[in-house]
Amino acid sequence: MSLHRVAALVLPGQSTFELASAAEVFGLRRPGLPRGYDFAVCTEHPGAVPTLAGYDMLIGANLTALDAADTVLVPGWHDRTEPAPPAVIDALRRAHGRGARVVAICSAAFLLAEAGLLSRRAATTHWRLAGELAARFPDVEVEPDTLYIDLGDVATSAGTAAGIDLCLHLTRTDHGAAYAAHVARHMVMPPHREGGQLQYSTGALADRPVESLAPVLDWATERLHQPLTLDVFAAQARTSPRTLARRFADQLGVSPGRWLLQQRVAAARALLEETDLPVETVAQRVGLSSATNLRRRFRALVHTTPAAYRRSFGRHEQGAGNGGPGAD
Repeated sequence: MSLHRVAALVLPGQSTFELASAAEVFGLRRPGLPRGYDFAVCTEHPGAVPTLAGYDMLIGANLTALDAADTVLVPGWHDRTEPAPPAVIDALRRAHGRGARVVAICSAAFLLAEAGLLSRRAATTHWRLAGELAARFPDVEVEPDTLYIDLGDVATSAGTAAGIDLCLHLTRTDHGAAYAAHVARHMVMPPHREGGQLQYSTGALADRPVESLAPVLDWATERLHQPLTLDVFAAQARTSPRTLARRFADQLGVSPGRWLLQQRVAAARALLEETDLPVETVAQRVGLSSATNLRRRFRALVHTTPAAYRRSFGRHEQGAGNGGPGAD
């Protein structure tokens, strides 16, 4: 496994949580997991950098650390109402121009927008700041109800915990679903959180009790290979299909069918990584019925084929299963 170099750019008034979240995902060694990242932290003027928590952090590296990074990550930007330092803007543009992935957590989307990296492109930020981002940068396509957006070369996230969601997503992109799941388990986090962020922005649900979907989700996850229709879901949840669909929309931001497809594709990714099973068998085990259906669904969600994914992230030697019928 090749090391992916991540450099976090910190700025005065640094949010401690956003930086710590990135360090937790990219900077720590996990027992039983190969080292996948080299993590560094830098700032424009090395030395003491004040944080929002009332203490300073000592940073030794300057902006040249960004020149060797595969991913440049900005964990929030407190002074978004002030013009960004020209040297910081230049460093971000230079990194992006040479092919580095540039990632913004929460309010750092404002910095990427000021650098021109989000022009005529989709982006998100904390729901409380979405209107401000859209007003200040009208050429940015702001999506206020999204946890994160990954465009390949640029990625943005909503606030706080959504930064972890994005970081785990990036590990899944870089090193595969099994690697990301291993990291998430150590953090006691779900590898992928469902829904959008606007469910947290209002008290719309506060006036009625909300029954958790967790039991029916756990039940379904153990039965992905079985036919699971909306009626089957509703019967397990002991409610009507219409009520269940509304609860999915309220709590997860997706329909039951969409959620089920995401779980099946995630399970297929894990089997492609960790086994040599033929694609036809993988499709049957995750409830997608055939290799043809798996390929179509896989391409729609993962933007590649099962065979190409296995070549990139498979943990096993190429075997008969990879070259047999239905392998690609």
